[in-house]
Amino acid sequence: MKKYKIQKSPFVVPTTDGKLIEEHWGNSTGNTNVSIAHMVAPPGWSEPHQTPEFDEFTLIVSGKKQFEIDGEIIILEKGQSILIEKGARVRYSNPFSEPCDYIAICLPAFSMDLVNREE
Repeated sequence: MKKYKIQKSPFVVPTTDGKLIEEHWGNSTGNTNVSIAHMVAPPGWSEPHQTPEFDEFTLIVSGKKQFEIDGEIIILEKGQSILIEKGARVRYSNPFSEPCDYIAICLPAFSMDLVNREE
């Protein structure tokens, strides 16, 4: 038996806000300990505040992304990355004119049960 798996068909998470989410590894593949996703946030995109029960690493591939973490505004650009620890109140957005292409890694895996999104 081989000791590796190749992901050729990531799970495309259905969204209604124009954001592309391709989960390569995570709950969709039976990996509850980690999720790895490629995402593209369109210009003007944002989502509600959340207080996740997982650590989230973000690596910006192109464009810019805004993070509001416990009231502090941080903007990352291509080649920069961030770790946001579980329990932080965070809001993700792309208020810029270009799409933001990025990779997100969550430990444990992202799930709607652990994200604690505000209404």
